[in-house]
Amino acid sequence: MSENEFKKEYGEAVFTGDENQWMEETTRSFGWRLQRRTPHWRPPTDVYETEKDFVVVVEIAGMRGLEINATYDNGVLSIRGARSDKGELKAYHQMEIAYGDFETKIRIPGRIEADQIDASYSDGFLRVVLPKMEPKEIPIEE
Repeated sequence: MSENEFKKEYGEAVFTGDENQWMEETTRSFGWRLQRRTPHWRPPTDVYETEKDFVVVVEIAGMRGLEINATYDNGVLSIRGARSDKGELKAYHQMEIAYGDFETKIRIPGRIEADQIDASYSDGFLRVVLPKMEPKEIPIEE
């Protein structure tokens, strides 16, 4: 295909120095949508508080608990892992399910009993319960 035939078929692609604009114009002329992805995706996460606990619920379907890593350090709960796209090579028409490495970090808004944190994975949801630290009464001697 000559340059003139290409321009007639797809329009003129002009590189203005703005890579994002060029990519959008180029993919639009071919009828494809292109979306840039960051190296990590962030799963949907709920954080709520009860009288005794902070609770974090993360939606990560299609995994096993052993494929997820959770750590608590200095007031921050970090959850990371990788969800692989099992199957053959395919041409997506729509892709909303994220694959690859994921990570989410949640600052816990209070002091907790770190040695009593409990985590479980069931039905595509990771649930982490972080017990609040109870105030300690200090006895005063006479």
